[in-house]
Amino acid sequence: MNQKPGKQAAPPPAVAADAELAPITAMMSSRLIVLANLLKRGAILRYKRLAGLSSVEFGLVASLGRRPPMSVIRLAEAVGMDKGQISRALAELVTRKLVAKEVNPRDNRETLVCLTKAGLAAHDTIVAGAQERNRRLLEQLSKDELKVLLDQIDRLTDAAAQMLADEKDLN
Repeated sequence: MNQKPGKQAAPPPAVAADAELAPITAMMSSRLIVLANLLKRGAILRYKRLAGLSSVEFGLVASLGRRPPMSVIRLAEAVGMDKGQISRALAELVTRKLVAKEVNPRDNRETLVCLTKAGLAAHDTIVAGAQERNRRLLEQLSKDELKVLLDQIDRLTDAAAQMLADEKDLN
């Protein structure tokens, strides 16, 4: 309160920077999308370099992981794409002997897919790379900061899930 009349304290740097952004880009969701996109782009470049996998291919290999064989439909659901979108990538992974396909012995109308030995090696490369990237990202925070951040992310995720449910109810 020692300010002279007519003078206002300068806003904190974060608030000042927010004022320079377009309203939509200052929003939490936009900032999280930017962060997620940067992380995804870095991951795609890494997995292309280390395992020769495209974005879709690395998503399929990561989802198949060390699981038992799964149907193509279940795999499509796991990666959030339709069966048609992943069929070309699966064909390429089969050609490169990273994925094996077989008819489901319980239902011959269904195709099951799983990783081969080479596919498992690619998966392990992906996991090791993801762990290294995660470590490098999180070393920016103290243990206490990380705990607070993860708690806040969980709260925001719960709120976002409720907001999605609310929107679905309105449609």
